[in-house]
Amino acid sequence: MTRVIMHGCDGRMGQMITNIVNSDPDVDIVAGVDVSDHISNNYPVFKNICECDVDADVIIDFANASAVDVLLEYAVGRQIPVVLCTTGLSEAQLDHMKQASQKVAILKSANMSLGINTIMKLLKEVTPLFAQAGFDIEIVEKHHNQKLDAPSGTALALADSINEELNNEYEYVYDRSTRREKRPVKEIGISAVRGGSIVGDHDVIFAGLDEVVTISHTAYSRAVFAKGAVAAGKFLSGKPAGMYDMSDVIG
Repeated sequence: MTRVIMHGCDGRMGQMITNIVNSDPDVDIVAGVDVSDHISNNYPVFKNICECDVDADVIIDFANASAVDVLLEYAVGRQIPVVLCTTGLSEAQLDHMKQASQKVAILKSANMSLGINTIMKLLKEVTPLFAQAGFDIEIVEKHHNQKLDAPSGTALALADSINEELNNEYEYVYDRSTRREKRPVKEIGISAVRGGSIVGDHDVIFAGLDEVVTISHTAYSRAVFAKGAVAAGKFLSGKPAGMYDMSDVIG
């Protein structure tokens, strides 16, 4: 049984993870942390993680960037691994995370979906083959109209997975409206669509002569990220200090 502290338990993702864990016999949320107290949970909830004195095997974090530094200090002090899902971290916080990972296990990925991370693994295998055959590479991502950043962090992570196999020689191109020239070979086009309530849709397109191969992932709800976080929590429990990501979870 993996014992979890849910950091940000009353948020949308925290409640989604709580519901998933309730039907999973191999994991249990033993405590939560949230400044809100308007939701009734079947575990004790602390307003500050420093107040939490409950023994646990892992912390799953879906809170706020402002709480990450205290979370990392707590994790190091209590020697509890952390699945760090909060986004928007500053460079200073990312440095803090790397320093903390020398003392405790930390898992952070651009996207917690098992499907997306399996695609990243697949891209590393097929990219050299398609690139050598002269295929052009494009990424199209679609998200809801409330999303602030473009392109998405997942689209950039997909592009990075590809570019790492190409010796990082390819340029990322986000807008061709100011260009009047043929498409260079060594570029990865990244396009963003924003509309409606699209949770997340990513297409990686390899376009060759007379054939196109598209690798796609569609998230129909945020539950895919919650499920990935729970799987990551199970994996990280008992792991030695170091930085991990979802590629370690899927093997």
